[in-house]
This record gives sequence, C-alpha cells and structure tokens, in this order.
Amino acid sequence: MSLRDPFLLAPVGKDYLWGGRRLKDDFGKESIPLDPLAETWECSTHPNVPSTVASGEFKGKLLSEVIEEHPEILGTHPQGEKGQIPIIIKLIDTKENRSIKVDPSDEYAKTHENGQLGKTKMWYVLDATPDATLVYGFRQKMTKELVRKSALDGSIENYLNRVSIKKNDVFIVNPGIVHAIGAGALIAEIQEASDLSYRLYDYNRTDKNGNKRRLDIDKALDVINLDALNEPKQSIRVLRYRKGRATELLARNKYFLVERMLINTENTHEMASYQSGSYSFRVLLCYSGRGTILCEEDNFFLSFFKGDCIFVPANSSPLKIHGKAELLNIRC
Repeated sequence: MSLRDPFLLAPVGKDYLWGGRRLKDDFGKESIPLDPLAETWECSTHPNVPSTVASGEFKGKLLSEVIEEHPEILGTHPQGEKGQIPIIIKLIDTKENRSIKVDPSDEYAKTHENGQLGKTKMWYVLDATPDATLVYGFRQKMTKELVRKSALDGSIENYLNRVSIKKNDVFIVNPGIVHAIGAGALIAEIQEASDLSYRLYDYNRTDKNGNKRRLDIDKALDVINLDALNEPKQSIRVLRYRKGRATELLARNKYFLVERMLINTENTHEMASYQSGSYSFRVLLCYSGRGTILCEEDNFFLSFFKGDCIFVPANSSPLKIHGKAELLNIRC
C-alpha cells in the first residue's frame, strides 16, 4: 500500500433514543456496542466524533491525524483547521420520530457559536416503510410567537409539512428549515462538518433517566424560516451508463457533490474504470452489494462490502472498481 491508495474508515455510533437495530442487522455494524444504534458517523474529522482508519498503513490512526501528516491526500481542497475535512457522512436509522430541529447558517454559527460551521445537508433515502414521512418546513406562514407557543404546548405538529418518502428519494435541507426524519426510515446523510442543531420540539419524550430532553427554542427562533414552504418534489435524475457502471447526480452545491454509482461487472468479469478526482479527495459509501477496488500501478486491491466507507485520496493512482454494488460517490 502507498500513500495514494484508498482505505476503509471505522464508524462511530450514537445511541439516541429514537434509533433501532437496522444499522446492525442490515449494514453489519454489530461491533458497535450500542443499543439502540441510531446513527453511525461513517466519515468525520469533527473533534466530537472523529473517524478512525480501518485498513492499510494508517490502520488505527484518526483520519484527522493522517490528514495532518499527509495533507496531499485532500488535493487542492482547503485543509481547514487541524486536518479537518469540510463534510460529515452518516447512516441514520429512525425506529421512532427524530426531534423537530432547525440548523443555523454559517454566518450565524460563526458569530454565535465560536466560529463553528453551520449546517447544509442532504438526505438520501436508502429504505423506508410504506408509512414513513419526514418534516420539511411549515404548511403556513408562521410568527415567532406562534412557533414558541406551539412548540411548548405540542400543537406545532399541526403546522408542519409532513412529506411521504420512499427508497431513492433525495432531500436538500438548508439552514433555517424546520425538519425531522420520521419513524421507519433508513437514511444516508451528507452534511457540512458541523455538530450544531437546535431542537425545537421532542414530543415530550424523556431520556433514560426520566428527564425531558433539552430544547433550544431561543436559538431556533433566531435562525428559523417562518415562510410557508411547498412540499419538496423529486427532481428528474438521469442515469448515465458506461460498460459495467452507471452514475447519476444526486446533489451539487458549494459544500459537496454526491453521485449514485451502480457497479455490475460480476457476470462479464470486466473492470469499470474509475479515476479519482485530481482536485479533491472522494469518499465512497457502499449501501448495497460488494466489490473490489484495484490499483494496478501499486499492485493494490481493497475489498468492500455493504456498509463500508472508503476514503479515496485526491492523489490516488488510476483505479478500477468491479463487483456488483451500489455506492454514493461524495466529493467536495
């Protein structure tokens, strides 16, 4: 293995009370000793939940440490503080409804949260029960007074847009939009590298010690979008086919670009060529199937399976990928 070769990342889990078991049962996260397992942070250099390298020369090191020692693996993308990358990638399993939240903008977070980043994020629905929904904004024009009152007395649910979801849906959640993932969803989330979010309402739930969970109503009202929002519609997406591979663009903004990549070469044993970007690292999140990444120049190969997250250095040698798998291909 050389400094240019891809490597696996080890996830970190969160046991929020709304989580379930699907990340263990469906995605092979049994080694994480949490129950419920609500989230896995698959790729992160955020100091609160940092990823660890799980294969190759750097196995056992924090990803942030590797970046500090070898900043060339980020490419031309700004390195950020202490080797941090500008995104976080998560898997989320909602057995119950998540809290109703609002995220701040970069400008607000920089001013009011000690220079932190705000949060723009994308949700890609990996699976959903027939009745699964998410919250996306308000159904009508609101006032701060009405939001505060309804959040405290529980009537806020009457004013929220609840959107039915299904497998393969994509949602962009911008700062200020009231949002939540409902019960019965399995989601891949790509977001800015921020751990900030303001809880507006939590169904009057209590934690394992019997205490009601903290609300952040004042800060939420500072950043909230009070306008009535239309139900988000799914954009038309086009699969582009090449021999053994198909790709489609899911999201592109100033923070990240996300493609869905379908690999199917197991019948013909042909390799689908894959060249890492010369300007940015990439992260591959396998959510179905299995495959192998090869670098003939370095005599290197890496097998991956459903649930694996792979960091591809920006200075990687030309790669080939084969197998039968579905992946998210994420870059900045």
